[in-house]
Amino acid sequence: MRVEVLTGAALEAALDDVARLRISVFRAFPYLYDGDFAYERGYLQTYRESENAVLVGAFDGDRLVGASTGTPLEDHAEDFAGAFEGKGFDLSQIFYCAESVLLPEYRGHGIGHRFFDLREAHARELGRRYCVFCGVVRPKDHPLRPAGYAPLDPFWRKRGYEPLDGAVARFRWKDIDQEVETEKPLQFWIRAL
Repeated sequence: MRVEVLTGAALEAALDDVARLRISVFRAFPYLYDGDFAYERGYLQTYRESENAVLVGAFDGDRLVGASTGTPLEDHAEDFAGAFEGKGFDLSQIFYCAESVLLPEYRGHGIGHRFFDLREAHARELGRRYCVFCGVVRPKDHPLRPAGYAPLDPFWRKRGYEPLDGAVARFRWKDIDQEVETEKPLQFWIRAL
C-alpha cells in the first residue's frame, strides 16, 4: 500500500478513477449519493483546471483504492463563498479539503490521517492559514442510517478541526432511495494551520 501526492498530469490521469471511487463510496450513509460518471467528470474539472490543486492517492499496487482532493477555496468560491460571509475570513487564506474516499476494506490503517497530513502540508506550502472541509448533515433518525453508525466527528476533532458556527453550504443531489435531487446541508469544519 502506498499513499502519494499527485499534481499536474498525474492528477489528471487519476481523476476518472477518483470519479468511480466517489460514486462507490458516497453511496453509503451519510451521503447516500446516487451519482453518475458524467456528473463526476464535470465536478472534478475544478481539479484539472486549478494549478494549485492536489490529489492524494492511496494505491494497492497500481489500483487506486482511496483518494483525497483539495484546492484553494477561491477555486470553489461560487459554491462556498456565501457560507463564509460575515465570518471574518479572507478566502485567499483558506485551503479547501474536498472529498476523502476510501474503500471500506482499507479503512482503519491510518490512510485517512495521511490524507489530511498531505493536504495540510500542501496548503502550508501555498501559504494558507486555514484548512476547511464540509460534512453532510443528516438527521439522527434518518431511515437509512445503519445500526451502529459512528460519525467521523471524533476523528476530525482529533485532527484539530471544529465546526465553523453558521458556515453551511447547500447542495443538491439524488439520494439512492429518491427519484429526484433534494437539497442537503453541508457543515464546514475548520482548522488553523
